[in-house]
Amino acid sequence: MASSMKILAGNSNHMLAESIAAYVGEPLTKCQVRRFADMEIFVEIQENVRGKDAFVIQSTSYPTNDHLMELLIMTDALRRSSARRITAVVPYFGYARQDRKPGPRTPISAKLVANLITRSGVDRVLTVDLHAGQIQGFFDIPTDNLYGAPVMVRDIKERMDLSNVMVVSPDVGGVVRARALAKRIDAPLAIVDKRRERAGESEVMNIIGDVTGKSCILVDDIIDSGGTLCNAAEALLAKGAKDVYAYITHGVLSGGAVARVAASKLKELVLTDTIQPTEAVRVAKNIRVISIAPLIGEAIQRTAREESVSSLFD
Repeated sequence: MASSMKILAGNSNHMLAESIAAYVGEPLTKCQVRRFADMEIFVEIQENVRGKDAFVIQSTSYPTNDHLMELLIMTDALRRSSARRITAVVPYFGYARQDRKPGPRTPISAKLVANLITRSGVDRVLTVDLHAGQIQGFFDIPTDNLYGAPVMVRDIKERMDLSNVMVVSPDVGGVVRARALAKRIDAPLAIVDKRRERAGESEVMNIIGDVTGKSCILVDDIIDSGGTLCNAAEALLAKGAKDVYAYITHGVLSGGAVARVAASKLKELVLTDTIQPTEAVRVAKNIRVISIAPLIGEAIQRTAREESVSSLFD
């Protein structure tokens, strides 16, 4: 009997899409996503998808706007091809950091992008570690926000002596995320209290908690420029930490971030593959990538079978 499921991939993260398809046991649906000479996006789905449960795997990572348009156009192609249900699997949701008005006359871009995805014809969204949980409410369709923590916890338990570990939030805003991970491995929690003088710069001010002799694990959802994490690592070591690791879900790593991390005092930066690692990331001596494919693959299977996805959060 032919499967009712179809898994399609845009160009943002083909390696992850192939890993997810392998986990689910379904080949990727033949689909062309290419550019015209003027860089307009053209999509052609080369298999019958009528009445199928379609999952489009596409992170809206750099180049964000191109990958977002690919997702919207693929959705339109599926809708016009009579797919029964379309789920946008967006491991990394770009524009998530613009989730409120930080000042007058500024946009809430996360809401705009949620509207675009919804209006394109998506029936459901599956994403990982949204920058702010309330972004789920920006979508007027069912949205599952998976957590990378179970994947990280498994890796930490395999590699570290938990009796000497301390989980650290790199800023006050990330305390809830860090506390949740600390609870999973029964470790104490410390907080880096930093004051940011201007956008893109961070000045570490104080460490809340005694990190003396501890293996510290910095936990966050996004690493972009890397400045905050590298400064936090220096501050922790200055306060007597034994060594400093970082577990981050989304490796945005723009500009010279990879070189900054490679030259930093971080013993190891561990990323998931929600964003396809660049060659620089792959060769960096203190950066390691762990796969989120089994988590997303399991969520896709449960969604297709109309089973609970929330138990994956445990």
